[in-house]
Amino acid sequence: MAEYKITQVMMDDQTIDASKEIAMVLSIANTLRGPYRAERYKDVIIPMIILRRLECALEVKDKNGRTSREKVIAKLKQNPKAPDQILVKESGYPFYNRCEFTLANLLTEAPAIVENLTFYIDSFSANVQAIFEELKFKEEIKTLDKHNRLLGVVKKFSELNLNPETVDNVKMGYMFEDIIRRYSENAEAGDHYTPREVIRLLTSILLAEGCNDIFLEGKEITVLDMACGSGGMLSSCHDFIMRMNPDAKVRLFGQENNPESHAICLADMLIKNQAAENIRFADTMKTDCFEDTEMRFVIANPPFGQPWGGKDAGDGVEKAVRDEHKKKTGSRFPAGLPATGDMQLLFMQHAVSKLQEGIGRAAIISNGSPLFSGNTTSGESQIRRWLLENDYVEAIIGLPSQLFYNTDIAIYAFIISKNKAEERKNKIQLIDATDIWAPIKRSLGKKRREIIRDQMKLITEVYSDFEEGARTLWNEKRKHDCKIESRIIDRDEFLYKEWAVYQPLQRRGVINAKSIEELRTSAYFTANSNIFNETIFEELEQTNPRDGKAEKQYQKMLRGRAFTVAVIKELKNHESDEVFMDYAQFENKLKIILSGIEGYSASRLTGIAMTMSVIDKKAIVQKDRKGNVMIDTTTKTTEIVQLNQDVRSYMEVEVLPHIPDAICRYEFNPEKAESATNKERLGAEFQFPRFFYQYHELEKADHLLDEFWMLKDVTEKAISELRERM
Repeated sequence: MAEYKITQVMMDDQTIDASKEIAMVLSIANTLRGPYRAERYKDVIIPMIILRRLECALEVKDKNGRTSREKVIAKLKQNPKAPDQILVKESGYPFYNRCEFTLANLLTEAPAIVENLTFYIDSFSANVQAIFEELKFKEEIKTLDKHNRLLGVVKKFSELNLNPETVDNVKMGYMFEDIIRRYSENAEAGDHYTPREVIRLLTSILLAEGCNDIFLEGKEITVLDMACGSGGMLSSCHDFIMRMNPDAKVRLFGQENNPESHAICLADMLIKNQAAENIRFADTMKTDCFEDTEMRFVIANPPFGQPWGGKDAGDGVEKAVRDEHKKKTGSRFPAGLPATGDMQLLFMQHAVSKLQEGIGRAAIISNGSPLFSGNTTSGESQIRRWLLENDYVEAIIGLPSQLFYNTDIAIYAFIISKNKAEERKNKIQLIDATDIWAPIKRSLGKKRREIIRDQMKLITEVYSDFEEGARTLWNEKRKHDCKIESRIIDRDEFLYKEWAVYQPLQRRGVINAKSIEELRTSAYFTANSNIFNETIFEELEQTNPRDGKAEKQYQKMLRGRAFTVAVIKELKNHESDEVFMDYAQFENKLKIILSGIEGYSASRLTGIAMTMSVIDKKAIVQKDRKGNVMIDTTTKTTEIVQLNQDVRSYMEVEVLPHIPDAICRYEFNPEKAESATNKERLGAEFQFPRFFYQYHELEKADHLLDEFWMLKDVTEKAISELRERM
């Protein structure tokens, strides 16, 4: 039943044309030229759109022909001290306005427009006043009046029809998106909004499976977007659920740290009769505003590549994230911390932490970074491992590039579930929908493509059917059969262990002029902070005065330089053409020569010996006291072996044919405490393209050569004919 309903919802969705409203808003914005720079137009336009939208909502008439405004004013005339609860009930919305002003009748008293417009805003209920306070709009009113723009702006907005009965949330979303796109060109991708067709697609997929409970009469359904922007995802999810079950009680929750976007979202939620206190102006990285509320659904498009740590992070964000991670129980980030330059995997952990146990589902948009960034023991890899080991990932869908307004990169959708169907357990569905798109009539920023209704339906069906294989759908605009492919992959194919591969310690050494010079100019002697670093030394030498810490480091560098000079001098005194084919003998010879130098140590001896020797497969293989072959640490490489692969078989095929004497080790001792050098080398990555790669055989050289000679003959003939005409 759910699948049928979702298909019906998608087919019911109409193509939205907001060009008329957008054109009018842009004409108003153009009047601001002069007093305002283009990037500041939104400081006026966004508050005025919100004000007009709320005003239009209060002007909608009920079945008795009375508007919300009229009913509130009538109640106030009966009882000037009527409490907030009574006025909200009269209004029919969780907000109201106490005065008789409208944008239109403000124009009748032009000399007092500043005072009257300010009074009009102050006459709204407290939750609406908070929106305009957040946007600092009263300051803009004064600026507009100072530059003789206020009256014109108010007049034009009074003529803009934003009645919720004729201009729905989707059209409002397009208007806000266009304004933000035009006047926030430097915004990060995903920072403010998501294309509406992407939202509708994700909502369809989110509700396509595991949602039978939402059809219960009076069912309370909680929905969270922890990076809610202007509220498009929340609104779409709300509308889809209400169409499927008009008796449901949908409660929307959102957090947003951009003031303009938060104000837009809050106004829209008020018109939808949602609780204003559930749309918070807050940074999700710093706090969970709904700590005690579990969510049935989470849907979000967190910002791509935004830092949570380091100098570019927001104030207090890094400390808040690290403190949250350190919690022994109840942490929102239990699996680990990704690199400080990207917070996407923190948002994903937060989403999982908010989902209702046993039934929660989430749809999260990301770029490619969360799929495979980071090495084996990195935070990113360990977060992916946690997601897999807990079997949270239901599907990953690759979507087309050029869908977003301010980035043309490819995007992915993670479908996260705490109620996987039996056939989906320990499996992940990968869907390559990168070819499922249609061109738009004209580019909007970097957006050149969209996903149309029949394409949304196809992607949702491919997900819901949970079958492997490819399908096509003809697109008339492209004159092309658009291809979509689904793969069902065992969870363990994404998990892997990192094995170290070494060669035996088998080196040839010699103490001659060449090897001594190589040691003198080596990084071991010139860029080693434990011995001597030329760059650091020169900086310290030029620093005057040096503080205590710098002076201590300077003295250390002086001692290190003296050590390197003494080593080179002593080695030159012992130059020889003798070749050591036994590394142990070579190291012992160096020990005899250098052990009397101040600063000598066993570790420095090893470093010098390794720098002055070279790998030679004819040299003696070194063994320890137990007879085990010793490894050459300079030869270390790593191999990624999937968890469901046999290690021996992998090495026989992938390593030994190239390194016959390879020594393979899994460098983790579970009997010892974990440390920087003793870590479990078990990681995870979603190498999405690998599962859809198709090899296309290259044209044979003979065929290419024939084509070349043919083109040569054609070219020579054309040149010859041209000469004859001359």
